[in-house]
Amino acid sequence: MAAYKREMVRHQSRETPKGVPGEDLVLFFKHIYEQHSPDEITFVCIGTDRSSGDALGPLTGSLLEEHGLGHVVGTLAAPCDADTLEKRMSQIPAHHAIVAIDACLGPKHATGTYYLSHHALNPAQSVGGKLQPVGHYSVAAVVNVNGPRPYSILQMTSLHLVMNMSRTIADAAFAAWKMRKMR
Repeated sequence: MAAYKREMVRHQSRETPKGVPGEDLVLFFKHIYEQHSPDEITFVCIGTDRSSGDALGPLTGSLLEEHGLGHVVGTLAAPCDADTLEKRMSQIPAHHAIVAIDACLGPKHATGTYYLSHHALNPAQSVGGKLQPVGHYSVAAVVNVNGPRPYSILQMTSLHLVMNMSRTIADAAFAAWKMRKMR
């Protein structure tokens, strides 16, 4: 059983998931590409370019597009944020598998890791938002420590960390896509 799958089985019985390192992302995306045709996968990269911490989604979306991965919603040029999420989701074909990607806040020991799931992601949850769940699969990147003022924390998050985490996600998705094409 893949490392990320073992972690997910353990996570389902706990309230607090354990963040996994970036190396586990390739296996996660490989599993998605084994289940779905690349033409029927849409990456929904949630966030805004107006906050360093919340820019992870749009940065990742832009990098996915640069890699030539097909269906991407949410880039630096056209972010998918709380104001546009519902409309952008309605434009995705119903038969597509959706991979939701978003930044999140978490415990100190999880900063720089990823929560991977075969379930929908709840955007804006760490800042108290109530948006519709997104995706059949999800990647939540822990960009900073959760605290009493989550909006301020996201504003003061290291852009360097966010850019590196975005690159790790996009590179892993691209590596998994290449593995599928080589079969």
